[in-house]
Amino acid sequence: MFPIAEVILDDALDKPLDYAIPKGVILSPGMRVKVPVRTSLRQGTILLLKETSPFAKLQEIQEVLSDAPYISSELFKLAAWVAHYYATPLRKVLKTLLPSSIRGKARTKEQLWIKSAHSANALVTLCEELRLKSPKQAEVLDVLLSAPKGILLSALLEKEGISRSPIDTLIKKGILTAQKTAIDRSPLHDAEYFPTKPKQLNSEQEEALHPILKSLNENRFEVRLLHGVTGSGKTEVYLQAIDHALKLGKGILFLVPEIALTSQTIERMKSRFQEKIAVLHYRLSHGERHDTWHQIRTGKAPIVLGARSAVFSPIPNLGLILIDEEQEGSYKQSEESPLYHARDVAIMRGKICNATVLLGSATPSLESYHNTKIGKYALSCLKNRADKAHMPTVTLVDMRAEFAKAKGFTLFSEPLIDAMKKRVEVGEQTLLFLNRRGYHTSQNCTACGHTLKCPHCEISLTYHLGRNLLACHLCDYHLAPPPRTCPACHSEEGLKFKGAGTEMVERALHALLPEARTLRLDADTTRHKGSHEQLFQQFRSGKADILIGTQMIAKGLHFPAVTLVGVLHADSSLQIPDFRASEMVFQLLTQVAGRAGRGSIAGEVLIQTHLPDHSVIALAKEQDYEGFYAQEIEIRKAFHYPPFTHLVKLTFSGQDQKQTVSLAESIRSMLIQKLPPTFELLPIVPCGYEKIKGQFRFQLLIKGEKIGPLLSVLQSLPQGGSPRIAIDVDPLSTFF
Repeated sequence: MFPIAEVILDDALDKPLDYAIPKGVILSPGMRVKVPVRTSLRQGTILLLKETSPFAKLQEIQEVLSDAPYISSELFKLAAWVAHYYATPLRKVLKTLLPSSIRGKARTKEQLWIKSAHSANALVTLCEELRLKSPKQAEVLDVLLSAPKGILLSALLEKEGISRSPIDTLIKKGILTAQKTAIDRSPLHDAEYFPTKPKQLNSEQEEALHPILKSLNENRFEVRLLHGVTGSGKTEVYLQAIDHALKLGKGILFLVPEIALTSQTIERMKSRFQEKIAVLHYRLSHGERHDTWHQIRTGKAPIVLGARSAVFSPIPNLGLILIDEEQEGSYKQSEESPLYHARDVAIMRGKICNATVLLGSATPSLESYHNTKIGKYALSCLKNRADKAHMPTVTLVDMRAEFAKAKGFTLFSEPLIDAMKKRVEVGEQTLLFLNRRGYHTSQNCTACGHTLKCPHCEISLTYHLGRNLLACHLCDYHLAPPPRTCPACHSEEGLKFKGAGTEMVERALHALLPEARTLRLDADTTRHKGSHEQLFQQFRSGKADILIGTQMIAKGLHFPAVTLVGVLHADSSLQIPDFRASEMVFQLLTQVAGRAGRGSIAGEVLIQTHLPDHSVIALAKEQDYEGFYAQEIEIRKAFHYPPFTHLVKLTFSGQDQKQTVSLAESIRSMLIQKLPPTFELLPIVPCGYEKIKGQFRFQLLIKGEKIGPLLSVLQSLPQGGSPRIAIDVDPLSTFF
């Protein structure tokens, strides 16, 4: 037995501390403990056990908070890699591994389980005896007769007319028993789904599945990209791979990019597999996350489905990792360190566990597709839609001509209006995509040119008609009601609203097509828990003709009745000065177009654009990923951008603008001295949003083919205090 434990605290200190293990206490790495730090007690995780310490006198561990290790050796290896690669203290990585609901003493919710202590016949006799003299007790026994296995006390009390007193009396008489039982708060507990059977795979799907099964059988680490056009049946390949992994006794991790996609994926998986499925995403309550996490750790839920943070879930014997829509930016953590990419972390986890990693996409990231070209990843292709469905017909609508016909701004082109009317008449469904929420995107003064901006952020305020307010979408600042006079020149006539969002689209549709039933899906209509599932269910069951939405509706969703997709302002993101702008626009247009014609009826896509001749728009129209890749990869190569170099973005933020710039310049000078000349350090420039939440923001971009020397230097940078430095390795954007 080792007498000393090395403990890393949850807060404050980045370096581990040594503590003496009390006599008779058996501990293991990964267990949670409470330890003294100066005058207070702090929580932490045991990193390792050892025989000696350089310190002569050690304080003892005060309390053990977990009965088993919460972090396995595999997850410790993964955490060490994340800390090194993303230049983040291990303490912060471990906090990401262990959600707040798990840190501290494990708390399982318990309730009383009420059960009859007698046979059913005896209970009937007792019930009749009590009917006249104690009718309330008889009512309780009536409920127990209809629930022979017992019932939760809370459920019993919900029955009409039943109170606690007659229940307690029956327990005292020995007629009923009450035992404490753990309550499962996981979100899928007791949910029922119609069972389905595996589909017959076509030849392309069979060819894609075979090497995955071979890799699983051989317990071999392999990364395979499943590049399949929209509607090609990638999900069925996933499901049959999962089935094989379950038969081998392996754990499965299935990552999806958006909470919006979880309900559809849950339905497909729960209808196929009897095994317990754990769902992890940010909208779970503390209790739900606590119970779900422990079910995963103990192997009771061998399939884990979740968004980004689920990559760290404690799955025993992990054998298969699936990353759907692998190109999606939501897999990248952008709020606080570690600024990890879940796809890349999943691949490293697969390497550590000897697991098979399957990336799926109709529009793979350039990095992933490039890795197949150089032999780093294997490639499988699905070039045709499954179930004899055909790719939709895509038409570009030149909005310059439409504006000329309308003699001004118009949201909808004539072809789109006609196509929507036709779908409503025949009972088919339409998706309308606009990646802007709100009603108007800004309020401006025509007299002096002033734009109403957030006082804390360098961004225009968006007008929301439903709530009659101007809102900042970065810090949630509100101005209600909107001013009637210009704050700058006090003009009463000059203030005008500009730009269109999803709220305006919905209102305009009601005027144009009053007979059409609409639903809107954006961040405003999905604020509440379960709202995604509710809206999708309404649309899927035919309770709406048109679904209007932001990028939440653009990928992964399967609505067989949708035969028309309309894309509004398709080219707006091409104006962003970012090296990934073309890639993001191509992916988004291709994905949203892929929502049409997924059933037996042919689909149509109308893309409204001011740039119909732009190569990216034209390639998206043809759904030509190979053509786009060939064009874009040459541009990346010419300008030394990923995948040909590693990119690191340092963001400096602080309330004092001069102090923030000064720190940025001094760090840049230090890096120039310490790094080899093979690294390129660009000048310090303001971020795309120069000010957010009162903080001025500047960035430094660093390019280099070999990232190792840079990571060693970045580890020494101070990441606390003010101005603050945020280290983003492999950033998705050089603008935001």
